[in-house]
Amino acid sequence: MTAPSLTAAPVRTLARALSPVLSLLLVVLFFAALAPDRPVGLFDLRLVAVHTLIVGTAALGMTLVIMSGGIDLSIGSAVALASVAAALTLRAGAHPALALAAAIATGAACGLYNGILVTLLRLPPFIATLGTLGFFRGVAKWICGSRPVSADPRGLETWVNPIPARPWMLFAPGVWLMLALALLTAAAIRATVFGRHAVAIGSNAEAARRAGIPIARTRTLVYTVAGLFTGLAGLLQFARLTQGDPTIAVGLELDVIAAVVIGGASLSGGQGSIAGTLAGAVLMAYLRNRCTVLGWPNFVQEMIVGHIIIVAVAIDQWRLRRGRR
Repeated sequence: MTAPSLTAAPVRTLARALSPVLSLLLVVLFFAALAPDRPVGLFDLRLVAVHTLIVGTAALGMTLVIMSGGIDLSIGSAVALASVAAALTLRAGAHPALALAAAIATGAACGLYNGILVTLLRLPPFIATLGTLGFFRGVAKWICGSRPVSADPRGLETWVNPIPARPWMLFAPGVWLMLALALLTAAAIRATVFGRHAVAIGSNAEAARRAGIPIARTRTLVYTVAGLFTGLAGLLQFARLTQGDPTIAVGLELDVIAAVVIGGASLSGGQGSIAGTLAGAVLMAYLRNRCTVLGWPNFVQEMIVGHIIIVAVAIDQWRLRRGRR
């Protein structure tokens, strides 16, 4: 092996790790040059942080799924279902802690169902979660009569308020919760048997099977854990709107997948970064914030996001082809 080939791998690894941050920096510089008369203030940063919450929280679970070689297209519908579950719980007079439990349990049940379809029925994750995308949305409409469920948030709204009640916090409490969960998730991926098994399955499922890794059990657990994050995202969605709406979060899965792929994860599995995922989620929120500030219509934002996904996947495929050489 020659000297250049010995140093090439670390350089590629470093470039992959820094690419999400560099992408975010490029977007920031682009809008700064485009509209220098509309600088980003503290309130804008707080707003971007809050708008990152739902996508970022759900993307933590999606990172696990994609690193294990799967995909989940049902996240938007599961978030809507979890928000309805939280709203119904609060409207019944329950404590906010029970609403949190209801939302998380609903998300975990959705994730478990996806995992069972993928492992026991051996359905391709794309097809299985495409089916549950419609199923979860239908359940959400069924349990609330296809109407939004309004309820007193009883303090939950403070978790997503851009201006925190305690100024020393600087950002909304939900932002700090998301960051804490990100640290725990990153530690779980790197330092636990579950995390290493999930990455091994995504890297090479056949090799993982021969090594004695329980493929079905690990994949089911991955989808269930991802569902926990989805349920929490559903609660945060309720806190923002103070109602559970079965029609919300349509297309949310695209933003979540885009955040994970922008963050350096490979759709082929085996690679990913929690820090990169958060950077990708911030990029998406910042992009939408600046588009709104500049008065660009929503369809322009959708066109930009769509092509961000295309570019991110194209770069991922280029890396894979280069790695096989």
